[in-house]
Amino acid sequence: MRERWFVSAVAIVAVAASAALAAQEPDFSKVEIKRSELAPHLYLLQGAGGNIAAATGDEGVLLVDSQFAPLAPKISAALKGAGVLQPVRFIINTHYHFDHTDGNLPWQQAGAIVIAQDNLRARLASGGIIGNGGSISREVKPVAPGALPIVTYEQQLTVHLNGEDVRVHHYPHAHTDGDSVVFFPHAGVVHMGDIYVRYGFPFIDTNGGGTVQGMLAACEDVVKSVPPDTKVIPGHGEVATIADLREYTKMLADTSALVAKAVKSGKTLKQMQEQKLLGAWSAQYSPPKAFVDTDAFTQSLYNSYVKGAAR
Repeated sequence: MRERWFVSAVAIVAVAASAALAAQEPDFSKVEIKRSELAPHLYLLQGAGGNIAAATGDEGVLLVDSQFAPLAPKISAALKGAGVLQPVRFIINTHYHFDHTDGNLPWQQAGAIVIAQDNLRARLASGGIIGNGGSISREVKPVAPGALPIVTYEQQLTVHLNGEDVRVHHYPHAHTDGDSVVFFPHAGVVHMGDIYVRYGFPFIDTNGGGTVQGMLAACEDVVKSVPPDTKVIPGHGEVATIADLREYTKMLADTSALVAKAVKSGKTLKQMQEQKLLGAWSAQYSPPKAFVDTDAFTQSLYNSYVKGAAR
């Protein structure tokens, strides 16, 4: 029996949900897959769940992330609508959260090969509690064996397909401990998974090995390693520029520095929240009904430093 998903669009978009959100089966029949071309033969597909990049050509299709299993036929139809008739040969998972990996099973049953970082496969196999160590928490079950990545890597690998050298790079302890950033250098596009999102403050899965330090390091590395006109696909939200990513990176640096200083001075998490330590960023990054509000993000940063010190 399929696990009951959260009906809230925020919950679907953002991977986990607080206990206050009600759970029920969303109607995937009403989900539409939006397709936009970012470069010749490279498309962005948006539906429910994480953004998908689709690299196409005569040698077959490579997808970055797979959204939800019931949407596989709609994703296929969206590709056919662009005149893409070749099969999906490869799927790269950016991280283990279900709104990016639930579609693995039907695609692999159809003949695709899922690629992921070593830690991602282990987390899909074991299940566990997705969360920020506090207010955001959700249990996930182990996936079916057929949904597990077939090919895994430790630090980096390259998929040579349709004239593109698709570079896959692991950034440790970022959004999770199994994150992959996927570079399409010839197309001038990078897919960052949930290391970079555009719905407000990001979710840091500290239960899953994520830290703000790793997330910040990943963003800084991408900014300095790609051309300034590179298009950035976030895990959720619209395509961004390197300038957008740079602004987000500065937010991570400034907020984490404040929390690190407060931790060093002996302040408790409750004190930081009561003093609205990150209040200066709330208007931009914590809209009404935000998935990760200011208190939750403060908690995420706090746990990043406390768990990091323990590690």
